[in-house]
Amino acid sequence: MMRSIFTLLFFVFAAVATHAADQPCAQDARQRAELLLRLHFVMEAGDAPSKFASSEVSNMGIDDKVAVLKPIKALVGKGKFDVLEVRGSIYKANYRMRMIYAQITGSCLLMGQEILEVSNPY
Repeated sequence: MMRSIFTLLFFVFAAVATHAADQPCAQDARQRAELLLRLHFVMEAGDAPSKFASSEVSNMGIDDKVAVLKPIKALVGKGKFDVLEVRGSIYKANYRMRMIYAQITGSCLLMGQEILEVSNPY
């Protein structure tokens, strides 16, 4: 019984990983996640954009894994957006970033992005 559960879980996780690898915008999501994390860490309210371009961030990392989440409904019309999730970190802080793409074949049109620190502020 226990062995069949582990086998089932293996195939479920293998299918998810395969689906993420097949997502054409996965590499774009990783690149944009790095830029978003850098922007989030470096920029403060009122800073000039030149600070972002010239800043160097040490101890920053972006995970290789890109998770494909359930598509979300577009705000206008009947379309849907693909949602790709990437995890990253700077120093000891961990972040979850979601890149939201239009479902257009052959295109990685970014429609939105989200970044949240993985922590308990309370």
